Amino acid sequence: MSRRPRLSRAQRIPILAGVVSLVVLIVILQLWLLTATMNAYLGGDRAIALPAAMASLLCFGLNLGLLRYVFRVDG
Repeated sequence: MSRRPRLSRAQRIPILAGVVSLVVLIVILQLWLLTATMNAYLGGDRAIALPAAMASLLCFGLNLGLLRYVFRVDG
């Protein structure tokens, strides 16, 4: 098992900035999804709740994966 050389601080900053940008984008998407789902649910459309919950779980999983990547790059 060969170890990769550690990234320098100058190499890590743009990677982490990109990851943070993706996390912010996914969180905004998740907030929009929550708002649209609540609007539809309160309007009487009950069928939208389960697909929206699955999409939200997918967003959560993506954010967890990105967090894991940050710990691998930074550690």
